[in-house]
Amino acid sequence: AFGARSFGTFPPFAMAPKRVLITGAAGQIGYALAPQVCRGAMFGPDQEIILHLLDIPPAETALGGVAMELIDAAYPLVKGIVATVDVDEACKDVDVAVMVGGFPRGPGMERKEVMGKNVAIYKGQASSLEKHAAPDCKVVVVANPANTNALILSNYAPKIPKENVTCLTRLDHNRAP
Repeated sequence: AFGARSFGTFPPFAMAPKRVLITGAAGQIGYALAPQVCRGAMFGPDQEIILHLLDIPPAETALGGVAMELIDAAYPLVKGIVATVDVDEACKDVDVAVMVGGFPRGPGMERKEVMGKNVAIYKGQASSLEKHAAPDCKVVVVANPANTNALILSNYAPKIPKENVTCLTRLDHNRAP
Protein backbone atom coordinates (compact mmCIF):
# COMPACT_ATOMS: atom_id res chain seq x y z
CA ALA A 1 0.00 0.00 0.00
CA PHE A 2 1.24 3.46 -0.90
CA GLY A 3 0.84 5.72 2.10
CA ALA A 4 0.92 9.48 2.28
CA ARG A 5 4.40 10.88 2.46
CA SER A 6 5.59 14.27 3.54
CA PHE A 7 8.19 15.88 1.33
CA GLY A 8 8.23 19.20 3.13
CA THR A 9 6.17 22.24 2.35
CA PHE A 10 6.14 23.90 -1.03
CA PRO A 11 4.80 27.31 -1.94
CA PRO A 12 1.52 27.10 -3.82
CA PHE A 13 3.28 28.57 -6.84
CA ALA A 14 6.84 29.42 -7.67
CA MET A 15 7.48 33.15 -7.53
CA ALA A 16 9.58 34.57 -10.33
CA PRO A 17 12.59 36.58 -9.15
CA LYS A 18 11.86 40.28 -8.71
CA ARG A 19 14.17 42.62 -10.54
CA VAL A 20 15.24 45.41 -8.18
CA LEU A 21 17.09 48.53 -9.34
CA ILE A 22 19.23 50.60 -6.98
CA THR A 23 20.57 53.82 -8.47
CA GLY A 24 23.62 55.42 -6.91
CA ALA A 25 24.59 51.87 -5.92
CA ALA A 26 28.27 52.65 -5.39
CA GLY A 27 27.49 55.49 -2.99
CA GLN A 28 27.24 55.17 0.76
CA ILE A 29 23.47 54.65 0.91
CA GLY A 30 23.32 52.31 -2.09
CA TYR A 31 26.25 50.30 -0.74
CA ALA A 32 24.47 49.90 2.62
CA LEU A 33 21.07 49.18 1.05
CA ALA A 34 22.10 46.47 -1.43
CA PRO A 35 23.00 43.78 1.15
CA GLN A 36 19.70 44.37 2.95
CA VAL A 37 17.76 43.77 -0.25
CA CYS A 38 19.88 40.69 -0.98
CA ARG A 39 19.24 39.13 2.43
CA GLY A 40 15.46 39.46 2.05
CA ALA A 41 14.72 42.54 4.16
CA MET A 42 12.70 44.12 1.34
CA PHE A 43 10.49 41.25 0.11
CA GLY A 44 10.88 38.54 2.73
CA PRO A 45 12.91 35.35 3.05
CA ASP A 46 11.34 33.50 0.11
CA GLN A 47 11.45 36.08 -2.69
CA GLU A 48 14.38 35.63 -5.06
CA ILE A 49 15.77 38.74 -6.73
CA ILE A 50 17.89 39.88 -9.62
CA LEU A 51 19.66 43.01 -8.48
CA HIS A 52 20.28 45.85 -10.93
CA LEU A 53 22.94 48.31 -9.76
CA LEU A 54 23.39 51.66 -11.53
CA ASP A 55 25.90 54.42 -11.00
CA ILE A 56 27.69 57.10 -13.00
CA PRO A 57 30.79 56.35 -15.14
CA PRO A 58 33.30 57.88 -12.67
CA ALA A 59 32.04 55.35 -10.08
CA GLU A 60 32.22 52.32 -12.40
CA THR A 61 35.20 50.73 -10.64
CA ALA A 62 33.57 51.13 -7.22
CA LEU A 63 30.33 49.72 -8.65
CA GLY A 64 32.21 46.64 -9.79
CA GLY A 65 33.56 46.30 -6.26
CA VAL A 66 30.06 46.45 -4.79
CA ALA A 67 28.91 43.75 -7.21
CA MET A 68 31.90 41.54 -6.33
CA GLU A 69 31.19 41.85 -2.61
CA LEU A 70 27.57 40.85 -3.14
CA ILE A 71 28.58 37.88 -5.29
CA ASP A 72 31.19 36.82 -2.71
CA ALA A 73 28.55 36.92 0.04
CA ALA A 74 26.58 34.23 -1.86
CA TYR A 75 23.14 35.43 -0.80
CA PRO A 76 20.79 32.53 -1.58
CA LEU A 77 17.99 34.85 -2.76
CA VAL A 78 20.18 36.55 -5.37
CA LYS A 79 19.77 34.92 -8.76
CA GLY A 80 21.74 37.53 -10.68
CA ILE A 81 23.40 40.92 -10.53
CA VAL A 82 23.48 43.52 -13.29
CA ALA A 83 26.05 46.23 -12.44
CA THR A 84 26.19 48.94 -15.07
CA VAL A 85 26.63 52.62 -15.88
CA ASP A 86 24.13 52.29 -18.75
CA VAL A 87 20.72 53.53 -17.56
CA ASP A 88 18.77 51.60 -20.23
CA GLU A 89 20.46 48.33 -19.29
CA ALA A 90 19.88 49.03 -15.60
CA CYS A 91 16.14 49.65 -16.10
CA LYS A 92 15.49 46.57 -18.26
CA ASP A 93 12.46 44.68 -16.89
CA VAL A 94 12.80 46.04 -13.33
CA ASP A 95 9.84 45.49 -11.00
CA VAL A 96 11.03 47.87 -8.28
CA ALA A 97 13.29 50.92 -8.56
CA VAL A 98 14.96 52.49 -5.54
CA MET A 99 16.22 55.85 -6.71
CA VAL A 100 19.07 56.67 -4.33
CA GLY A 101 21.31 58.47 -6.81
CA GLY A 102 21.11 62.21 -7.19
CA PHE A 103 23.31 65.28 -7.31
CA PRO A 104 24.21 66.40 -3.79
CA ARG A 105 24.18 70.04 -2.77
CA GLY A 106 27.74 71.18 -2.23
CA PRO A 107 29.13 74.08 -0.23
CA GLY A 108 28.08 77.41 -1.69
CA MET A 109 25.67 75.86 -4.19
CA GLU A 110 22.29 77.43 -4.73
CA ARG A 111 19.19 75.21 -4.65
CA LYS A 112 18.57 76.21 -8.26
CA GLU A 113 21.92 74.68 -9.35
CA VAL A 114 21.20 71.38 -7.62
CA MET A 115 17.67 71.32 -8.98
CA GLY A 116 18.90 71.79 -12.55
CA LYS A 117 21.29 68.85 -12.24
CA ASN A 118 18.69 66.60 -10.62
CA VAL A 119 16.09 67.45 -13.26
CA ALA A 120 18.51 66.18 -15.92
CA ILE A 121 19.29 63.02 -13.92
CA TYR A 122 15.67 62.15 -13.14
CA LYS A 123 14.41 63.04 -16.61
CA GLY A 124 16.88 60.56 -18.14
CA GLN A 125 16.22 57.81 -15.61
CA ALA A 126 12.45 58.30 -15.91
CA SER A 127 12.64 57.97 -19.69
CA SER A 128 14.56 54.69 -19.32
CA LEU A 129 12.10 53.34 -16.76
CA GLU A 130 9.25 54.36 -19.07
CA LYS A 131 10.77 52.41 -21.98
CA HIS A 132 12.34 49.41 -20.25
CA ALA A 133 10.84 48.72 -16.79
CA ALA A 134 7.99 46.31 -16.09
CA PRO A 135 4.60 47.94 -16.74
CA ASP A 136 3.63 47.78 -13.05
CA CYS A 137 7.04 48.93 -11.75
CA LYS A 138 7.05 50.43 -8.26
CA VAL A 139 9.40 53.37 -7.64
CA VAL A 140 10.64 54.96 -4.43
CA VAL A 141 12.76 58.11 -4.65
CA VAL A 142 15.29 58.62 -1.86
CA ALA A 143 17.59 61.35 -3.26
CA ASN A 144 16.76 64.85 -2.04
CA PRO A 145 14.77 66.84 -2.78
CA ALA A 146 12.85 63.56 -2.87
CA ASN A 147 9.40 65.01 -3.44
CA THR A 148 10.56 67.13 -6.36
CA ASN A 149 12.61 64.30 -7.85
CA ALA A 150 9.58 61.98 -7.58
CA LEU A 151 7.41 64.54 -9.36
CA ILE A 152 9.96 64.90 -12.17
CA LEU A 153 10.19 61.12 -12.51
CA SER A 154 6.42 60.75 -12.55
CA ASN A 155 6.04 63.46 -15.22
CA TYR A 156 8.66 61.92 -17.51
CA ALA A 157 7.42 58.34 -17.02
CA PRO A 158 3.66 58.70 -17.56
CA LYS A 159 3.16 54.98 -18.28
CA ILE A 160 4.14 54.18 -14.69
CA PRO A 161 0.96 54.65 -12.64
CA LYS A 162 1.24 57.70 -10.36
CA GLU A 163 0.25 55.57 -7.36
CA ASN A 164 3.37 53.44 -8.03
CA VAL A 165 5.73 56.38 -7.44
CA THR A 166 6.53 57.52 -3.91
CA CYS A 167 9.39 59.14 -2.02
CA LEU A 168 11.03 59.40 1.38
CA THR A 169 10.53 62.84 2.85
CA ARG A 170 10.93 62.11 6.56
CA LEU A 171 14.46 63.53 6.60
CA ASP A 172 13.09 66.94 5.71
CA HIS A 173 10.40 66.61 8.41
CA ASN A 174 13.05 65.72 10.98
CA ARG A 175 15.19 68.73 10.00
CA ALA A 176 12.32 71.21 10.26
CA PRO A 177 12.54 73.54 13.30
